[in-house]
Amino acid sequence: MTKTEARLGVDIGGTFTDVVLEAGGESWSTKVLTTYAAPETAIIDGLHQVCVRAGIAPGDIAQIIHGTTLATNALIERRGAKTALITTEGFRDVIEMRTESRFEQYDLNLVLPDPLLPRQMRYTVPGRMDATGAELRPLTRADIEPVVAAIAEAGYESVAVGLIHSYLNDAHERLVRDVLAERLPGVMVSLSSEVSPQMREYERFNTTVANAYIKPLMKTYLGRLKGRLRAEEVTGDVFLMHSGGGIISLESAAEFPVRLVESGPAGGAVFAATIAARFGLDKVLSFDMGGTTAKICLIQNQTPKTARVFEVARTYRFKKGSGMPISIPVIDMVEIGAGGGSLARVDGMRQIRVGPESAGSEPGPACYGRGGVRPAVTDADLVLGKLDPANFAGGSIPLHPAASIAALTTTIGAVLDMDPLTSAFGLAEVVDENMANAARVHAVENGEDLAGYTMIAFGGAAPLHAARLCEKLGVERLLVPPGAGVGSAIGFLRAPFSFEATRSVYMKLSAFDASRIKGLLSDLEAEATAFVRTCDAVSSILSEFKVYMRYTGQGWEIPISLTGEQAMAPHAATYLALFEADYARLFGRTVTGMDVEMTVWAVNATTPPDPVVPVQRVPLSHQAAVIGQRPLFDAAHGQQSDARIVDRTALRPGDGIDGPALITEDETTIVVPASRRAVAQPDGTIELTLIQGGNP
Repeated sequence: MTKTEARLGVDIGGTFTDVVLEAGGESWSTKVLTTYAAPETAIIDGLHQVCVRAGIAPGDIAQIIHGTTLATNALIERRGAKTALITTEGFRDVIEMRTESRFEQYDLNLVLPDPLLPRQMRYTVPGRMDATGAELRPLTRADIEPVVAAIAEAGYESVAVGLIHSYLNDAHERLVRDVLAERLPGVMVSLSSEVSPQMREYERFNTTVANAYIKPLMKTYLGRLKGRLRAEEVTGDVFLMHSGGGIISLESAAEFPVRLVESGPAGGAVFAATIAARFGLDKVLSFDMGGTTAKICLIQNQTPKTARVFEVARTYRFKKGSGMPISIPVIDMVEIGAGGGSLARVDGMRQIRVGPESAGSEPGPACYGRGGVRPAVTDADLVLGKLDPANFAGGSIPLHPAASIAALTTTIGAVLDMDPLTSAFGLAEVVDENMANAARVHAVENGEDLAGYTMIAFGGAAPLHAARLCEKLGVERLLVPPGAGVGSAIGFLRAPFSFEATRSVYMKLSAFDASRIKGLLSDLEAEATAFVRTCDAVSSILSEFKVYMRYTGQGWEIPISLTGEQAMAPHAATYLALFEADYARLFGRTVTGMDVEMTVWAVNATTPPDPVVPVQRVPLSHQAAVIGQRPLFDAAHGQQSDARIVDRTALRPGDGIDGPALITEDETTIVVPASRRAVAQPDGTIELTLIQGGNP
């Protein structure tokens, strides 16, 4: 084996750290509990485990692709660096005033989330650019120096600089950075014109503050990780997965850590898109459920849907508008606090509620025997028969059913007068309905009907719940690919090197300026390509062009994809036709006689995807070998029945079994309810389809 063959994918989740090693056409994987105090420790532990199984030394690993929830968790838990914001006079309170919209219109006691930085940590400077980028009022060093002196005296670690209209003219922001660099060379600085050069000051300022807030933490962590890897004689390159579904260099990740928010879920979406391409599927619902959260994403034409703004740390029933907006390229998905570690409670109306609070890995669900006393989803799954207490995580984590029963009885059963089995059923149904409802809403928001979609499930907990979701959503086909328990980490190894450059330049279609558009898109293409070249100096690079458009007077845009020819030889009539076609698809009609505005332009530079070997679907041809049975609760029928147990590693193409059944492997278990038939496919994927007469 040559050194260039070995690649490692690492996904740090809220409960587990997943590690996947690929070398010589084979793969090995493991799950280890996340070590919060020093996340790199879990990575090194997992690295050693897979290297031993593969029979190679850590020094033989040529490349590591890494995704992490550290950036997200730091924002949610408010444990970033001591950060200051420098902004334009009169705009000090933008990140607190938000957009003044109410995400829950009729709640008289509505409390908006606190801004990331309180008012005393926000400073202002004079100077002003107008909406065209022209200087209205100059900004001098003498204006900036008193502010920098105050920041120095207060002892800030990081500074965010967000000035009005700097996305059009960044001269004032660069001057502020120069003064900071001279007076405070050890302080980290984030400019909004670099972090998020887009219109809408609230989103831009908040994104820049978030970047500055987590920058010292992430830079320190990445430095520690690199040092630990070098100590293990791992000299290969380390890259990071970003939220848009591509890979960037460690240096770029340290400078713009806000792009790492949602990096783990992005890897999962890439993994699902690869499976969709393998099976030739154009309509896929990606379902990723881990220990802390569940992520749902629409994949059309084998490409995950993307967006340029998303929210972190929603505080009010996961309602849109109740979190921190982050304005960066991101794979568009809905994320809810529904994972194996999500904790249950009974509220004041005697209803079972699950999440978003999670037991994580410390102490973990009650059944882990690490001191947890409240029931988690994993406790319910254990009591319902979905999990084998002696073979969880390949037998590395013994589970304690008595602890689960005690937690369910204390928290749910004693309050609602239910036995442990009914309590577990209620907990599982609540979490499954929460996820199903999130999928319905996400589909409606994107103008989609889930009929005709295929679900692809991965993540340690997803195969336990996916078939029940299919029953609730009316989805007839479910695929559980090999390596589903560590799907995001595998997705990292399938992701291209990519970077999306964006810029806000406002233009009406009635004032269409073809030469300006061509120049703008050419500049963005060069910028994005330069970032990709820091990771890959030899591969060819593809460019994907996009413009965000809206009718005049509307408050939000829709993304319009452009071909290279449409980008470099732009025509107003073509842009209008593209906009109206997409607008009509989303909203059912166009608006006659209304002018159209173009607000944001984006170019994504990416290396070509790896070639995909198509899979020819096979029907059931043999009954799978049964290795045992145990009681399994069927939610659709509300009763227990004996489920046959099948070892996934022993399945051959065409082997299958009708539910109720359990297909077991080291990293997860596939629950096959009575309504479904499972059949092994040539690539190792397990396909679950509706049995005639079963529940849809």
